[in-house]
Amino acid sequence: MTYDFDSIICRKGSGCFKHDGMKSVYGRESLLPLWVADMEFAVAPQIIEAMQKRLDHHVFGYNFRFPEYYEAVADWAASQYGYRPELDWILDSPGVMPAVSLAVSVFTEPGDGILIQTPVYEPFFKAARDQARTLLTNPLKLVDGRYEIDFEDFEAKLKQARVFILCSPHNPVGRLWSPEELRKMGTLCKQHGVLVISDEIHADLVYNGAKALSIASLEDFADFTICCFSTAKSFNLAGLSTAAVIVKNPRLRLKLQVALRNLHLFMGNSFGISAVIAAYREAQDWLEAALKYLDDNRRFLQDAFASELPQLKFIHPEATYLAWVDFRELGLDDAQIRDFLIEKAGIAMVPGTNFGTDGSGFQRLNFACPRSILEEAVQRLKTGLREL
Repeated sequence: MTYDFDSIICRKGSGCFKHDGMKSVYGRESLLPLWVADMEFAVAPQIIEAMQKRLDHHVFGYNFRFPEYYEAVADWAASQYGYRPELDWILDSPGVMPAVSLAVSVFTEPGDGILIQTPVYEPFFKAARDQARTLLTNPLKLVDGRYEIDFEDFEAKLKQARVFILCSPHNPVGRLWSPEELRKMGTLCKQHGVLVISDEIHADLVYNGAKALSIASLEDFADFTICCFSTAKSFNLAGLSTAAVIVKNPRLRLKLQVALRNLHLFMGNSFGISAVIAAYREAQDWLEAALKYLDDNRRFLQDAFASELPQLKFIHPEATYLAWVDFRELGLDDAQIRDFLIEKAGIAMVPGTNFGTDGSGFQRLNFACPRSILEEAVQRLKTGLREL
């Protein structure tokens, strides 16, 4: 089947944060919205059909997930992430971050160390700080245009930590962690008795035919790992609030399950349940087509930055649809970079400092949009740089 990723769909007025929330964040509505991490593409027709069938039932009461739902989740993990969870390992959450934050609450106490690898997704900071935990950071190192883990610092910080929150693949720097890197992180966490919470929400968005192995697929790491993934990014279903949490260890699983039930977070969204089954059972060809389009977008930006925007450095993402762009050669501070993008280029990106102090001088760009929007973004950046 052929899918259309080139059409521009007007999302204004739909309650879409990426478009309708832009003025509250950037002060104006006329910017190119390359910030919030969702796609500008229509959802796969197979998923729309499943949701329409559910809509046609006309009743949307409390939900019960049939085994088909858990089987679809388990089969997807087996085909994509390198391990097959038992059905009773799968817990339900309205999203990956609710699960991550709840796990921090359940398995740590105020003052306990929470380790993250910066620059990283902003809610990771909040999961620690907003719950009075001690935030520990393992800054990633930019080496020849590619981020690497400082394992000496990583182990030193682990000695102070109760939990390590892993972003795999990594947002915003786009790293697909290798099996060797995952194995080394897992081995060190095991040695130091540190629980791993693995955010794998971008794990389907990998290029060049690669797979994003879950850290839980290696060695015996599943015994001390909580894995979280969903269809939010790969199938553009973030608004349906449905995620899977995989916990093999029965002691850990029971504690997290009790917390999910006490907060009534397990019931789920009627359309999210139907959409997940359809995505994992019927829409893989749509995802493959979307990945091909995203890969072409990625290559387009890489070439455009190299040939037309040499003052800016494009950090080549191995996964995700997020580009990490280095503005440091412009000699501007972070406030000036933000003003340049808004006032001169008319583009909304996410400031690198949102991902920690290690993100200073960078901006995150979402390229999950029609090519014409990226072409416009390149022209706006060129114009803005000339004016600068």
